[in-house]
Amino acid sequence: MNTAFKCGFISIIGRSNVGKSTLMNHLLGQKISITSKKIQTTRLPIRGIVNYPQAQLILLDTPGFQLKYQNALYRRLNDHTLASIQNSELTLWVVEANRFIEMDQMLLKQLPDRAKVFLVINKKDLFDHVAEKQAFIKQLSPLYPFQGLFAVSAKHHQGLERLIQEIIRLLPESPALYPENMITDRSSHFLVAEIIREKIFRYLGQELPYVISVQVSGFTDAPKLVHIDANLLVEKTSHKGILIGKNGEKLKKIGSKARLDIEKLLHKKVFLQTWVKVKSNNAEEAEEIALLKELEP
Repeated sequence: MNTAFKCGFISIIGRSNVGKSTLMNHLLGQKISITSKKIQTTRLPIRGIVNYPQAQLILLDTPGFQLKYQNALYRRLNDHTLASIQNSELTLWVVEANRFIEMDQMLLKQLPDRAKVFLVINKKDLFDHVAEKQAFIKQLSPLYPFQGLFAVSAKHHQGLERLIQEIIRLLPESPALYPENMITDRSSHFLVAEIIREKIFRYLGQELPYVISVQVSGFTDAPKLVHIDANLLVEKTSHKGILIGKNGEKLKKIGSKARLDIEKLLHKKVFLQTWVKVKSNNAEEAEEIALLKELEP
């Protein structure tokens, strides 16, 4: 029996809204990647680290592959998603049950010839019966020399045990690259900002454009309370009212929901203060592109 320790990078790719971030969170057993129905909620790659007695999995949640937006930032995000395949020992390509569309086909064309790829069909609860699932698998299986095909429901944690077992089986023998108690290489400041951004997307939906970012301007970690100041940056003055709401009700709701998730993340009580400010689109894009450059290997 082979008991050698294994470790490797696993990229999670797919178009927007197929459940990549949900899959990553459930594989980790903890939420570090934000989710919402708004496409490309994940705008910057996030590494999650999960440890088992025999292996360490380094998961990379990537932005959703898309062609709707074609400015410099979104082209950069697509490039980074594709580069993650080359820099990983294994790739999980996530598609949605019973929905294989043009964007999936375009991403399929970008897969390298010799990459190790698992096809992960998420939201398997959308299949009405077994025959429907089998027909969908039969449709997709000839499209690429997949190392494995898995039907899962990340949200309901169904089918993940077998997926984890097969991931570990294909990883190379290697010592762990990160400490055992580390779940991400991202800072608490970054994760706090992402949680707040998630709540904005969840509670405002299509009311706000993508040009919104969150900056943590203050973070004081006292023994019993963490005091956090956050700036919510929008593109136009008119967007401030949408975000704040009548008598500040929307901003209060966003802050309250974000605070609860931040407390779960930090395992402490949190005092969260938020301010809405205006920032130009070009300045925000320049910042995020610069951060992507820093993340490149």
